[in-house]
Amino acid sequence: MDDAEGGAAPRGPFLDPDQFRRLAAYGEHELVETGDHLFRTGDSTYDFFLLDSARVEIFRDPTAIAPERLIFHAGPGDFVGELNLLTGQHVHLTARVVEGGAVVRLGSAMLRRALAEQVDVADIVLAAFRERRDVIRAAAGDVLEIVGRPDAAETLELRTYLSQLLLPHSLLDAASDSGRTLMRLAGVGADELPAATIAGTTLRRATPSTVGEHLGLTYRSDGPPADLVVVGAGPAGLAAAVYGASEGLSTVLLDRTGLGGQAAKSARIENYLGFPQGISGENLTRLAMVQALKFGVRIYAPCAVAGLDLRDARRPAVVLAGGERIGCGAVIVATGARYRRLDIPRWSAFEEAGAIRYAATELDVREYENRPVTVIGGANSAGQAALSLAGRGATVDLVVRGADLGARMWSYLTERIHAHARIRAHTGTAVRELAGDDTLRSIVVERAGGQREELESRALFCFIGAEPVSGWLAGVAKDDNGFVRTDGAGALPYQTSAPRVFAVGDVRAGSIKRVATAVGEGASAVSSVHTALAD
Repeated sequence: MDDAEGGAAPRGPFLDPDQFRRLAAYGEHELVETGDHLFRTGDSTYDFFLLDSARVEIFRDPTAIAPERLIFHAGPGDFVGELNLLTGQHVHLTARVVEGGAVVRLGSAMLRRALAEQVDVADIVLAAFRERRDVIRAAAGDVLEIVGRPDAAETLELRTYLSQLLLPHSLLDAASDSGRTLMRLAGVGADELPAATIAGTTLRRATPSTVGEHLGLTYRSDGPPADLVVVGAGPAGLAAAVYGASEGLSTVLLDRTGLGGQAAKSARIENYLGFPQGISGENLTRLAMVQALKFGVRIYAPCAVAGLDLRDARRPAVVLAGGERIGCGAVIVATGARYRRLDIPRWSAFEEAGAIRYAATELDVREYENRPVTVIGGANSAGQAALSLAGRGATVDLVVRGADLGARMWSYLTERIHAHARIRAHTGTAVRELAGDDTLRSIVVERAGGQREELESRALFCFIGAEPVSGWLAGVAKDDNGFVRTDGAGALPYQTSAPRVFAVGDVRAGSIKRVATAVGEGASAVSSVHTALAD
């Protein structure tokens, strides 16, 4: 059995003896024997263990194309556990006792209590959890193996979901030898891609929903009653969940797809307070997720919401697409907005082929070094995407319908775009045609005077405005464009026309479309929730 990366994998920071003793006070002491298993791959839950005198090895079980692999050893003074203790996802590694002795067991609820009460211990444990997750993603990613066409829209959607939730996985190109081997062993046909193998189970035509359900990340009703349900896990929803849980509210966070909303698709956010070097939307989302888990937020994604039941004004209920109901004291709506699509021939075909994208994350931009691409849009997300792609060596045509690049884009972005040798800005211009066979080869644009020009392009990144995700909100007042109104006379801040339903972020009428503003609204709405619950 090989050790990870040829040697003992890092396990993150250690607890000092005093911290170990204080954390042990929350658990139950027991003895384990050599050969015992603390948990196994596929278990729906497991406990946190402090190792007093026992020694344990953590390993990945063999898969169809890979042998058993040791991830790391843990000995006296160490602890066993990683991020899925807080996310609630199913176990993807096995812990086997290699030297019997004493351990201290903490269940999930007691671990959360300890992390809330012992701040210095929480900092070390969470830092270790994050480092261990990175180790597992690098060394044991094939616990969850995805096989598919890397540039296909369905594969990209699945990988984006897995990356947002820090889920260890590996991608095998269906055209590679290893990809074909896995497909043959699993009995997967080319028309069943992408496929996912999880601990011996194969999911055909895998989606975030089917993978999330198999991993235990979809909604479960086994938790305590909810004081607050937050619908939408963009910056506004994540902030609302963090502040709600940190202030003692039993908080549930739901999202139809994954975490981060549109912000997770931003290549770099450079004006967010506290990050002078900028931060990608993906990293900001991951940090917020860990913070939410620390305070006990129950996160379920993907989890589609179908509507609200407002018959009991003091106890609204969120109705899920599968028919389940989550009764609660208050609801914060943070479902945001989604990018529009162009109504031009072959748009859907190229979208399905992965040539049209609505994000500029690391996964999206990495394959376009020294290749021509197009970015459509005149707001900040389009500018950030153009700079990110150009920074990776792509040649970028930025197509803007308006005549002034700076009309809706921050000045520092427009200055960098004008100065960048790899970006050409086309103002007063619209995309009219897409050309290519199985892959995109070029686009045809039309300028204000009617002249047309063909531009070479291997991918099109689309950021052309958004529409609110509010169709599920029957019984709540909206403006003519579908944005949720929160301006009722005498209402609490961010309160909708329903007494215990609040709206924040991009879905709210009159909101300022900024990440920092969304975070502020999500946090501030929790104060209104407390007032409503007190009444």
